[in-house]
Amino acid sequence: QVQPVESGGGSVQAGGSLSLSCLASRPDTIRICALGWYRQAPGKERELVARFNGDNMPIYGDSVKGRFTISQDNRKTTVSLEMNSLTMEDTAVYYCAARRCNYEWDSAYFVYWGRGSQVTVSS
Repeated sequence: QVQPVESGGGSVQAGGSLSLSCLASRPDTIRICALGWYRQAPGKERELVARFNGDNMPIYGDSVKGRFTISQDNRKTTVSLEMNSLTMEDTAVYYCAARRCNYEWDSAYFVYWGRGSQVTVSS
């Protein structure tokens, strides 16, 4: 089974920076083609932060463009998120996601989710 595990996050004042990392372990029989980050704030739906598409190009949510940077290793085992110029609106639980090859990001069964890491931005 694929089990992404997040690390990092925490608390910071507005304007500061934080980073997140994720290790997406899996057996050799499961091929992962892309990794990404989503977040969910209290009372809101889960939303895209950043993810890689099938051409290994990063795609960012509109609210984080120019402030966040996603990176993944060539084996698509680890993914990181550098977050700069944080605002209180970035406060959320951040989830790492791993997409299995030949499936789309909206797959209910072949996108694997981590348990989440809390990011809290205070004024």
